[in-house]
Amino acid sequence: MSMSDPIGDMLTRIRNAGRAKHETCLVPGSKIKKSILDLMKEEGFIKDYESVKVNETFEDYKVFLKYDHTKRPIIRELVRVSTPGRRVYIKSAEIRPYKNNIGTLIVSTSKGIMTGKNARKLKLGGEVILKMS
Repeated sequence: MSMSDPIGDMLTRIRNAGRAKHETCLVPGSKIKKSILDLMKEEGFIKDYESVKVNETFEDYKVFLKYDHTKRPIIRELVRVSTPGRRVYIKSAEIRPYKNNIGTLIVSTSKGIMTGKNARKLKLGGEVILKMS
């Protein structure tokens, strides 16, 4: 059976692994997921990720989760905003700081996938993929 929302599946895998206190989790690979993981690493929500070859054509990403000193996950909230059944678009002027700049929006723009902060600086709107804090 095909998956209707691969990005939502990735977020659920990361969220569940964090709640179960796992050090890593495995997510199926794609270009958009790689871009999202790059931004999550850049913003400090995950330690790192590495590519794991499944076979010659497919690869997965092994995501190394990050925890604070009390062993609570750094990712407190990881929510898919725009879904395949309900697309959510935002203009650059409508992009506001999320959770008083503690959280981050991930936006798909014409210049690629970026944080809401960068999209606002570049005056680019787009599809809001997810929000995390």
